[in-house]
Amino acid sequence: MASTLKITRLQLENWKNFREVDVGVPDRLFLIGPNAAGKSNFLDAFRFLHDLASSGGGLRESVRRRGGLRAIRCLAARRNTDVAIRVELSGKKKKRAAGWLYELVFRQDSRGRPLVRKERVTCGGETLVDRPDGGDCDDKARLRQTVLEQSAVNRQFRELTEFFASIRYVHLVPQHIREPKRSVRADDPYGSDFLDRIAAAPKRAREKRLKTIRDALSVAAPGLEDLEQADDDQGLPRLRARRRYWRPNGAWQTEDMFSDGTLRLIGLLWAVLERGGPLLLEEPELSLHPAIVRLLPQMLYLMRRPSARQLFLSTHAPGLLHDEGIGLDETLLFLPGAESTEVVPASSRDDIHTLVVEGRLPLNEAAFPVTDPDDPLRLILPRR
Repeated sequence: MASTLKITRLQLENWKNFREVDVGVPDRLFLIGPNAAGKSNFLDAFRFLHDLASSGGGLRESVRRRGGLRAIRCLAARRNTDVAIRVELSGKKKKRAAGWLYELVFRQDSRGRPLVRKERVTCGGETLVDRPDGGDCDDKARLRQTVLEQSAVNRQFRELTEFFASIRYVHLVPQHIREPKRSVRADDPYGSDFLDRIAAAPKRAREKRLKTIRDALSVAAPGLEDLEQADDDQGLPRLRARRRYWRPNGAWQTEDMFSDGTLRLIGLLWAVLERGGPLLLEEPELSLHPAIVRLLPQMLYLMRRPSARQLFLSTHAPGLLHDEGIGLDETLLFLPGAESTEVVPASSRDDIHTLVVEGRLPLNEAAFPVTDPDDPLRLILPRR
C-alpha cells in the first residue's frame, strides 16, 4: 500500500512498562536498553494500532490478545487507571500537506470489557471524530468499538485506518520458514507465511525485489549468484539460490539449506521492500556475523528508499550503532526506574551528546558502556 502518512510523535499513558511516554518519531528509530526495560512493549503500541484497524481485530480482540486490560495497564497506574495512546502523523489531504492525529483512551467496564473513554481523529486542524458523541450517549454499546473498526463511519479517514493496518512486525524464525509441512498463518510475524508472501507478489515486482536482495547479499553471502521463487513438485512455494562453490556452474539450494543468518536477512530485506506503514524489527542482528551487523543499518536504509517505510528496531548489539549516519535523535534510551521505564532520545542526555558530538566516543560505545560505579553513563545500561 502506497501512503503519504508517517508517524511523527507517540504519546502513551499507563501502557505496560510506561507511566508516560512522549517522544518524536523520525523515519528510523533504534531502541536501546536492558532486558525487560520495555523495548518490545514500546513496539507493541504500534502493533496495537495495527490490530485495532485490521480485519479480525478491533478493540476487544486487541486487548484479549494481550491478556486483558490488567496485563496492559502499567502497575504504577493508581489514580488515573485509563490507558491512552496518541499518535501524530504527517500526511496530505486533497494533495496538501496536513497533520493527522489519532487519540484513544480506554478502560474496562464492570464486566471486564474494554470501553472507549475518549477517541479523537483530526486532520489539518479539522476534527473528524470526537467521542463520546451523541450516538454513543444513546447507545453505550457503541463504546465497545473504536471508529477504526467501523467501516460505516470511517470513510473520511479510511487512509488512516489502512495505514495503521499496514504496520508490520517482523521477528522471523528460520525454522518456521523451512518446515515443509508448515501451518501457514496470514500476516505471521514469525515467518510461516513468508514464502507465500513472496509467491503472492506480482511477478515483475517479485523478480525486481529478489534481484535487489541478491545484490545486497553479495557482501553477506559471497558466491550467491541467483535468487528466485519457484514452486516444488507439490505446488508449494519455495525459494532457491544458486551459489558458486567449486562447481563451474554453481549449485542450486532451496531455503531449507540456507543458513539461519542468510534466511533471516532475506526475510528482513523483503519486508523493507514491501510498502506500508512502519516496519517493526526486534533484534535483527540475531544469527548474523558481527561484520554484517555493522553494515545492517546502512543496508536497511538503502533498501527502504523505494518504499519509504519507517523502520523501528530494538537491539542489544553495540556494533549495530557503529554506523556514523545514525543520529542521536534516532536513538531512544530505555531507562528502568523504581516503578516504570523512562524513554528518552539519546540527544537529550548531555553526557551522551557531549561524548558523541565532541568525538570522544562513537555512539555505539556511548549507548552501550562498560562502566564502573563512578561512570556518569552507568544509568543507561547496567553492567553487561
